[in-house]
Amino acid sequence: MGTQFTNEPISSLAADWLVIGLNESAPLTPAVAKLDETLSGLITRLIENEDFTGKLATTSSLLGLTELKTPRILLVGLGPAAALSLSSLEKAMMTAARTISGKQNTRVAVLLPDVGKTSVSTDDAACLIAASMTVGSVGQDLYRKEAARYPFQEILIAGTQSTDQAACQQAVERGTILGESINLAREMVNRHAGDIFPISFAERVVEIAKTYGLESEVLDEKQLQQEKMGSMLAVAQGSDQPPRLAILKHQGADASAPTLALVGKGVTFDSGGLSIKPSDGMKTMKCDMGGAAAVLGAMTAIARLNLPVNVIGYMGLVENMVNGSSYKLGDVLTARNGKTIEVLNTDAEGRLVLADVLTLAVDRGAAKIIDLATLTGACVVALGEEVTGVFSNDENWSKAVQDAAKSSGEDVWEMPMFPQFAEQLKSDVADLKNVGTRWGGAITAAKFLEHFVDETPWVHLDIAGPAFAAANLPHREGGGTGCMVKTLIEVANQFESKK
Repeated sequence: MGTQFTNEPISSLAADWLVIGLNESAPLTPAVAKLDETLSGLITRLIENEDFTGKLATTSSLLGLTELKTPRILLVGLGPAAALSLSSLEKAMMTAARTISGKQNTRVAVLLPDVGKTSVSTDDAACLIAASMTVGSVGQDLYRKEAARYPFQEILIAGTQSTDQAACQQAVERGTILGESINLAREMVNRHAGDIFPISFAERVVEIAKTYGLESEVLDEKQLQQEKMGSMLAVAQGSDQPPRLAILKHQGADASAPTLALVGKGVTFDSGGLSIKPSDGMKTMKCDMGGAAAVLGAMTAIARLNLPVNVIGYMGLVENMVNGSSYKLGDVLTARNGKTIEVLNTDAEGRLVLADVLTLAVDRGAAKIIDLATLTGACVVALGEEVTGVFSNDENWSKAVQDAAKSSGEDVWEMPMFPQFAEQLKSDVADLKNVGTRWGGAITAAKFLEHFVDETPWVHLDIAGPAFAAANLPHREGGGTGCMVKTLIEVANQFESKK
């Protein structure tokens, strides 16, 4: 699939579909007005008859056009012009991509919208459209004989003669890399647990490292024992699949520059262990490695973009299963940093994996850390299925991550980290328990993780809601979403070692 920017006139574009975004209750832009004139006022009549309103993510198709080299036009609503944002533009463009990607070998041209005086720049729009067309045309068809969706054969992003062609081409190339990295994370989540387990995930990491020039390291169970990662190993001991810790390193700056650590929870399947989940709660648990998948996707893009920053991605990979060796309620585990943990729920396993991996990241010199995990249902209760919870021990670092999310069009919300939540984790027999009470469960999980980062500036992203979509929507494919990949890339792009 090729993705290019062009400033050729609309009438010169040769594609199967031309996608045009129009604002609600706004006059046509000069380029669209000229096209409307070529079409004898067809677009104007659609609007006047209210067959197309421009409301966000609504669509209308014009078919069988003989006046253009492109026989089909898809109009997609951008909502009110003043309210245009990266989030709204993404919703519109993802809807468009999903609407027209049902056939093989489709070529699509997309007209750059007029961003006006909004916070969205032309370059941002070009980047986002390229990413949306790349992501929106890929379905969760890994195991279907007949796919429901097909990647576009060619994508043209069309501007006007006054558009900076070089800058927009660079933005389009960046957007394509972002989209492909998101699709990698989605694919890893969408593959079932018979395909993606700790060893196979680690093998994919090594393969990707070779492809994109990253350094890789994989620790097996013997090496994990040598590293004294007793908390992570306990989770894995009930499975026939041995654990792995996969590490990717991108050194884009001097060795003396600070290092950003990205840590992903990689529970490739979560049965709940002896605290076993009901069937409904287990159906989507192939997605419990969404944090590790996001780290893998982000590291791939960071390498491909050759960002001038040092980043290490850590992916803690285990299965949480049930057999005679399963760790048990009442067990006391010793984590890598020497803290002891009383296990009161084996379904609170992700924090036990992250505890040891976070400690390793600290010991290897991380200047700042972000971890991502499908960690708690409590976060979904608090924030819903489309918002990521943010927890941190450092106000400035938290703000930097939130700003990166905003500029990437991803919705996050900071949660409190008041000291009293840590009181719930006090144990009579160990340094701490792995669960608190039923109240504030997402926060107590974050307070648990805080024990394993020392004073290192750290942000925990609970992606339990947005990492996996239960059903298709017009603007979103069901299954893995690749959430927070764009945010991680933007954090790396803005990281201090670039300065």
